[in-house]
Amino acid sequence: MKKEKYTIEFVLGNASQKSLWRMLTDPTAMEEWFADKVKLNDGNFYTFIWDQNIHETEMVLKKPMDQVRFNWLAADRADVYFEFRIHKLELSRVIALEVTDFALAEDKEDAIFLWENQIDLLKRKLGI
Repeated sequence: MKKEKYTIEFVLGNASQKSLWRMLTDPTAMEEWFADKVKLNDGNFYTFIWDQNIHETEMVLKKPMDQVRFNWLAADRADVYFEFRIHKLELSRVIALEVTDFALAEDKEDAIFLWENQIDLLKRKLGI
């Protein structure tokens, strides 16, 4: 079955864009909210470990302070990625984080719930 792309936006208020960027790209900072362990290998290759399950990615897009995309390297995930995009909301000028990911239709609700929990933890780590 083919996974479908979805995007969720999280309002982060007056979060520091610099601190947020670090939390999205720095392996040590990512371990605080995203994965149990994060390793950076050869510049653009990240290893994410959850419950001793190892997942390899490549950072294929990096626009500092704006956007970062990780492609999964596993064969069954060859055409999917996850992406973080930082922007300011037009009217309020507060920081928002847009997350793009992929899931099977029957798993999409659970995937969104997981992102909501992860971003709640990210917010706490950012002090917002």
